[in-house]
Amino acid sequence: MLRPDFSEILDYLSFRSFPYTLNTNGTLITAAIAQLLRRKGSKMVALYGATAAVHDRITRNPGSFETTMQGMAYLREAGAGFIVQLIAMGDNYQQFEEMVRLAQSLSPHYRVGAPWLHLSASRSEARNREIARQRLKPAEVVALDPPDLFAEDAPDAGDDGSPPVPCAAPDADDRLFAACIAARREFHVDPYGQMTFCCFIKDPALRYDLRRGTFQEAWEAFIPSLANRVRGGEEYRAHCGSCAERADCRWCAVYGYLERGRFSAPVPYLCAVARETRRYRDAWRREHRRCYQLGGITLRVEADLPISEGTFAPLFKLFEVVEPGDDLISIRHHFALPDLAGQDLGQLVYRRPPWAIYRRNGSWIYLGISPDADDPSLHRVAVFNQEHTRGRIHTPNADAFRRGQLGSLTLFPTDQILLARVLADRQGCYLHAAGIVLEGRGLAFVGHSGAGKSTMVKLLQGRGEILCDDRIIVRRWPGGWRIHGTSSHGEVPDVSPASAPLRALLFLEQAQENRLVALERPEVIRRLPLYVVKPLVTADWWEKTLAMLEALVRQVPAYRLLFDKSGRIAEALQQL
Repeated sequence: MLRPDFSEILDYLSFRSFPYTLNTNGTLITAAIAQLLRRKGSKMVALYGATAAVHDRITRNPGSFETTMQGMAYLREAGAGFIVQLIAMGDNYQQFEEMVRLAQSLSPHYRVGAPWLHLSASRSEARNREIARQRLKPAEVVALDPPDLFAEDAPDAGDDGSPPVPCAAPDADDRLFAACIAARREFHVDPYGQMTFCCFIKDPALRYDLRRGTFQEAWEAFIPSLANRVRGGEEYRAHCGSCAERADCRWCAVYGYLERGRFSAPVPYLCAVARETRRYRDAWRREHRRCYQLGGITLRVEADLPISEGTFAPLFKLFEVVEPGDDLISIRHHFALPDLAGQDLGQLVYRRPPWAIYRRNGSWIYLGISPDADDPSLHRVAVFNQEHTRGRIHTPNADAFRRGQLGSLTLFPTDQILLARVLADRQGCYLHAAGIVLEGRGLAFVGHSGAGKSTMVKLLQGRGEILCDDRIIVRRWPGGWRIHGTSSHGEVPDVSPASAPLRALLFLEQAQENRLVALERPEVIRRLPLYVVKPLVTADWWEKTLAMLEALVRQVPAYRLLFDKSGRIAEALQQL
């Protein structure tokens, strides 16, 4: 905005380009510029303090706090949404919480800027001493910008589960910029016409002068040629290239250059931050993550708040596992709703209060909606990937989580909303049925409420292992069909995470006698879909589920189970 033709440039770009990103301190925003900034794009306005005294001491520009506030006022008046970017450092950290509150009063959105300060390429000793003085303690850096452990099982995560290291040379390769140049999708041009692949590159040998050449030559020839030019050598291999804490470190070769004049040089301050990050990561795994297994699926639950022994209902302890299995679903709980105003949610595929489901590109968006059509409020937002194996679940507040004794791991009314969905992709489903294991074989007693599922379980108590008296999981495995216990019990609180080969489907009928009547396949295929738990019905779910049920009916025998309350039905079941 120092350029007198800034408005002309912004006008040109915003009409002819993809949405822009503008990072500013806000002091030069005028009413006219604010009107231009209404066009779609991301605006970030930096804030250096919660008061004029602190803000202006850091900027060394008396009155800058007032002009920053005025710039944001112009944006609000114009209706140009913006993000307040909080710049934390030594001289303002003591009032950081006040900065957050001020940011929240100025805009619906705020973010924390880079929590650590790199040195200046000017090589000014005085300036770099002041930058080093303003650096936060390593623990403070991690507190402001904690690692997102939810990303650990992303498709491109390391084999050890660690997140991918940005800007890292490949194993046994000291070409420090080869990886980021190979993956480049952007470029940087400084105010003097010098172009390169990263805004932090200050070495003149790695910058292309656009005043003496062409953009095409810079993009297609010059930048690719840099991949082999900068090598770490022995210094890199002996330090950052072989460091056990590399996965937790924010080091990049550009910081080595800015800090010590060598791309291969380690940055001791970042080494300390890496050690603190590792401590944070270990504590997070202990305090914010739990794993539970149902129907052969591991549900890994993470939350922004610590998970205690009392967070979930005691019965979930039976399903808790130390390590996840091969089939993993990861969910992360957040306790604030995201701002969806103006966002394209994609195609609406389901709407029946309390849920609306949208599909957008490779993700599913679940909105918890009010039954009142005139009420736009949301009680929950969940975003899952295409396979429903990774999801972030946003709840408006954390009160229920803090109270504990929660009856679902997803914080949905029931976990079946998610698990019934994913089971369809795994040739499985939830059934309205009680399950019990007799002599190593699983029996599913099928029936709706009042059919006698709990009664049957009570009659068989002590004769076998009770899986659940109300909902069980049936799933096809390479070795055949199996029945799995669940936590969704009825009158009988006994549940088990165990499973067993499924011997028979038994449709309950209360009677004055005890006997089994074999059912023909057409009758079973007519009956069975009525007992499938279907919390959110979409066409693709039904197609998979019906195909699965057809295979189940072909391979597992089914019977009418007539029984009284004498308990003599156990003899017939023993023969079966």
